[in-house]
Amino acid sequence: MSSMVPYDRLARGLRTWPFESFDDFFGAPLAQLSNEGSFKMDVEDAGDKYVVSAELPGVKREEIDVELNEGRLSISVDKKESDEQKSKNFLYKETGEWSATRGVYLKDAATAGLSAKFEGGVLTVNVPKQDEKANVTKISID
Repeated sequence: MSSMVPYDRLARGLRTWPFESFDDFFGAPLAQLSNEGSFKMDVEDAGDKYVVSAELPGVKREEIDVELNEGRLSISVDKKESDEQKSKNFLYKETGEWSATRGVYLKDAATAGLSAKFEGGVLTVNVPKQDEKANVTKISID
C-alpha cells in the first residue's frame, strides 16, 4: 500500500514525461535570451501620483533618457562599452552594449512637478496626476 501513487500525481507526471527534461534543458537559456536588452519596471498608483521604478544595474545616469509624451512615459537606456573595455581581449563576455526602451501609458499624467532619481541602480520617476493632458516634457534625472 505504501508504494501506491495518487492518480492525479501519476497522471500529471505522465502528461509531461517525455518533454519535462527538454523543458528544463532549453528553458533556462531561452529565458535569458528573452530578457536580453530589457529591464524590469514597476508602476505604482500612489493616489495623487504615479511612481515608476526601473531596475538598471550597471547603467550610468548619462545612458538613461526619460520623457513624457502625451501621457506615455518612456524610459530608454543606451548602454555603451568604454574604450578601455573594447581594447581588452575577452575569451567570454556576457556584458556589452545594449539598448532598450520601456514605456507605460498614464492617462492623467501631469507635465508639471515631474521628478526622477537614480540611486543604487534603481531609477524612480514620480509623475503627478492631473485632469488635462499636455505635450512632450523632458525629465531631468537627479
